[in-house]
Amino acid sequence: MTITMILMSLVLLICIFSTKALYKFGVPSLLIFMILGMLFGSEGIVGIQFSDYNLAGKVGSFALLFIMFYGGFCTNWKMAKPEFPKALLMSTVGVIITSVVTGLFCTLVLKVTILEGLLVGAVVASTDAASVFSILRSQKLNLKGGLASILEVESGSNDPCAYLITITLLTLMSGGNSGSLLKTVVFQIVFGVLVGFILSKIGAYILKNIKFEIEGLYPIFVIAIAILSYSLSEWLGGNEYLSVYIAGIIMGNSKIHNKKSLVKFFDGISWLMQITLFFMLGLLSFPSQLKYVAVPGFLISIFLIVVARPISTFAVLTPFKVPIKQQLFISWVGLRGAASIVFAILAVTHKAFLESDIFHIVFFIALFSVSIQGTLIATIARKLDLVDDETIVLKTFNDYQDEMSTQLFEKQVTEESKCANKTIMDANIPDEVLVVMIKRDGKILHPKGATMIKAGDTLVLAGDSFDSVPI
Repeated sequence: MTITMILMSLVLLICIFSTKALYKFGVPSLLIFMILGMLFGSEGIVGIQFSDYNLAGKVGSFALLFIMFYGGFCTNWKMAKPEFPKALLMSTVGVIITSVVTGLFCTLVLKVTILEGLLVGAVVASTDAASVFSILRSQKLNLKGGLASILEVESGSNDPCAYLITITLLTLMSGGNSGSLLKTVVFQIVFGVLVGFILSKIGAYILKNIKFEIEGLYPIFVIAIAILSYSLSEWLGGNEYLSVYIAGIIMGNSKIHNKKSLVKFFDGISWLMQITLFFMLGLLSFPSQLKYVAVPGFLISIFLIVVARPISTFAVLTPFKVPIKQQLFISWVGLRGAASIVFAILAVTHKAFLESDIFHIVFFIALFSVSIQGTLIATIARKLDLVDDETIVLKTFNDYQDEMSTQLFEKQVTEESKCANKTIMDANIPDEVLVVMIKRDGKILHPKGATMIKAGDTLVLAGDSFDSVPI
């Protein structure tokens, strides 16, 4: 046990420092962690024996839970709302088009049945949110025309659709009838939406109106809501990934206590899950098997980049009159990653019979995608003249704090003030407004969340607008 814990710690440290060394070159974290996993695997330098697909599937699903919840939780809805119709169609209609077109191509390349070809297409149809988020953040890639919001919402929300198509195809391949198939699809959508919506609303209400005596309980409470959204939806037959993402979006954009600290907390949890997931997937792979799938994997990868993704992008975005340069860039940022490999593991462990080595095919596609597409995202953006020096991409995330918000304003608290006799935490002061100090009886107080606001106090506030402050 001690040796295992030492090894786990060393893996985490190596992943962290490898990321630090390669991050500035635009190398996606997924690629770094997966390669390290391969080096530690049974055919690598360390030689850890690991081939349990069932365990890998469970760990992968658990990790995706937090990655998808964080994807919703950190997305700034105010920034994303104008681009939401485009992103929603990209994450649904776009995924369907990509999976069908790619699936037909896979049928020809892999020489398998039409259902298995479509299954491979469905598994690789969604884009990788973790890689897209990390590249936009790490390189502070400021993009024109709301591109960042489109990419963030699309990559964060398209996994549920790909998962639904994957489950549907596996049901057909295992002999499911049309009645059970229709029931599966309806339950996936209805319960997926309802569970995520209801639980997140309840959670946001509790966080807004009930004060926990111990501040460390806030992230634990949110973790419980995220896990409950996933597990309850799965138990009812709903789409658990859809539930988790909806729960993240609603809670992350509600006025709740400690929101910014919660975003930071889940940022750390998300990174831990990414390291665990990507490293484990690399550990599970056998590099010697990649040479057998290299040719079909390469052909499918090129087809995805050059044909399938552009077809779906232009089909969805052309009616919105999105400029061609922007559509070309969105087509390029179609990274395949962790979700695709986890869905491939789901297919391997399912009772449906498969002729192809779907895990290593998808693993190869993911490696190719993040190594080529991921590292060239910033270069492509500059070549297409889509970098905007006047826009800050971090504004699209909920933890963004505007460094230029230095305007100060004083407000007097009276007996009738809504915030009188309340703590700063409970006073419903907007997140974008900071209470810098409190003047009371000729003294200066440096406030904390638990500081009580009293009648007669003068609040010194910092922010851009103070109209919404409840005084």
